[in-house]
Amino acid sequence: MEKDAQFDIYLVATPGLEAPLLAETREAGFDAAAGDGGITFRGGWPDVWRANLELRGATRVLVRIGSFRALHLAQLDKRSRKFPWADFLRKDVPLRVETTTKHSKIYHAGAATQRVEKALVEELGATLDPAATLVVKVRIEDDLCTISLDSTGESLHKRGHKEAVGKAPMRETMAAMFLREAGFDGHEPVMDPMCGSGTFPIEAAEIALGLQPGRSRRFAFEDFATFDAKAFEALRRGARNPAPAFRFYGSDRDAGAVQSSKKNAERAGVGDLVVFENRSISDITPPEGPNGLVIINPPYGARIGNKSRFSRSTVLWVRSCASGFPAGVSRS
Repeated sequence: MEKDAQFDIYLVATPGLEAPLLAETREAGFDAAAGDGGITFRGGWPDVWRANLELRGATRVLVRIGSFRALHLAQLDKRSRKFPWADFLRKDVPLRVETTTKHSKIYHAGAATQRVEKALVEELGATLDPAATLVVKVRIEDDLCTISLDSTGESLHKRGHKEAVGKAPMRETMAAMFLREAGFDGHEPVMDPMCGSGTFPIEAAEIALGLQPGRSRRFAFEDFATFDAKAFEALRRGARNPAPAFRFYGSDRDAGAVQSSKKNAERAGVGDLVVFENRSISDITPPEGPNGLVIINPPYGARIGNKSRFSRSTVLWVRSCASGFPAGVSRS
């Protein structure tokens, strides 16, 4: 395989948050466009590594490594055996295959999975494991079989810092996109009066410092045959911006949640920038300092187990000013 090979790279987005992810991806220097439920752009392996390492809103990064026509299972078997698996995969790393079919003569996803698995075992010498983090994705649509690799592994919302969580915690990827939608760019304080495990203030502090969201975790692409550890390490960096003079705030009436938030902030390396307090929302007063953003994910309904109530969570935000906290923007 050519060292500078280019692929279609697909970023999986949280439904409803495709627009802010597209904006973030373009700001990161990728020539991206909105796709079917996500964002697409062309790039090479360094782009795959950087997308995983730096994009805050993507759920995972898929790499489309090839495609071919398959009108029946025998043809799928034959062409799967000829596919250059060794260019991408190592035979010593366990993997699993996930298949979807749509509008195709091959309609049985399970049978298609078996054919691809057999080709991987017999041609590459691969080891199959249903619990493997390395996933080969096979999509057969309109008789076109597209092979993709999940370069991420565990979902990108798992930054590697938030070990302590409460009920239905806000995912970091969603928090980053909600902050972006609220106009936050790292240059103002943020307060979350129902902070739970502290996701909003911690994410805001990381954005202010310009920290890479994936700096503390491992990725599936590190087990690919194409991985260059030295080149990837060159992409890692520390904080890009100096620490701001203001702080980020979180509070919760649950003392355990506040303690968890403090530990999560310390693990993320932003403990000095985030202030967590154990208090009810009715006892909160605006902190000293510049005006900023108040953002909240109210804990109600099915999100915390009450299925007789609402089934969706809502994120609300308002901007503070000299006269207090005026009505602002909301998003559900």
